Amino acid sequence: MMRKLVFLFALFLMTINLNSQELNCLVTVNDSQIAGSNKQVFTTLQKSLTEFINQTKWTNRVVKTEERIDCAMTIIVTARDNNTFTATIQVQSTRPVYGSSYATPILNIKDNDFTFKYNEFDPLIYNKNAFESNLISTIVFYAYTIIGVDADTFSEFGGEAELNEAQNVMLQAQQSGLSAWQNVVGKQNRFLMIDNLLSSKLKSYRNTLYDYHIKGLDNFATNKDFGKQAVEDAVLTVENIYNKSIGNFLIRMFFDAKADEIVSIYSDGPRTKNAARVATSLKNISPNNNSKWKDIE
Repeated sequence: MMRKLVFLFALFLMTINLNSQELNCLVTVNDSQIAGSNKQVFTTLQKSLTEFINQTKWTNRVVKTEERIDCAMTIIVTARDNNTFTATIQVQSTRPVYGSSYATPILNIKDNDFTFKYNEFDPLIYNKNAFESNLISTIVFYAYTIIGVDADTFSEFGGEAELNEAQNVMLQAQQSGLSAWQNVVGKQNRFLMIDNLLSSKLKSYRNTLYDYHIKGLDNFATNKDFGKQAVEDAVLTVENIYNKSIGNFLIRMFFDAKADEIVSIYSDGPRTKNAARVATSLKNISPNNNSKWKDIE
């Protein structure tokens, strides 16, 4: 009898391991800009968000514990009016590179348009069929975006289902009237982000993510020259995306995550065939990083 119980318990643990949640998220709520000594609400919020994000099974994917996506959400609260908070949120995620201990940055998004209502110990519940809370909608939107973009780096358009879920969050949240969810000309917000990611016109961006990681970075351990050339080819395709839509949000997303890494790749090993062209292209499509691009000329 005891042996049977041990076997069943081991089987139970194995089942949990094979069906783990998708995210391993470090949540930080920074209240340093808020005056006052009673800040327990921020500690409670951080704990509740950590549990909500990491204990939710976001998809039907079979995920092992070690396959969870390492990510972070940093909320900096800048103002408080009773239970209404003004804040920014930074969303970051990484992905392991095959054959190495290196984790490559996938997302590094700074969202400055984040207001929400929260009372301490409010339950965090997501209703996919209605907008109920900007706090929940924003967190869920970014959770699905993290999973979707990560999946795109492993298989072509592998994150389609999750990005569609993020789009559904956006569509439900539009009824709130909050600007972050609206189609506002010239505004880089959550609407534009998911609209661009799912745009048929800009679909080559997601191909680029796949090529950059699978053909490029994942080959560095076994064939550095091939991997470096594949990264270069992928970077050059970003220029085609730029030419389709100047000021495209996806360009900013890509280089906010990848600029330092691209410089690091070019600083080591043999020079690739189009290095000079890449430097010129990068200066054109991402001038905000020109101080970095001079290092790869």
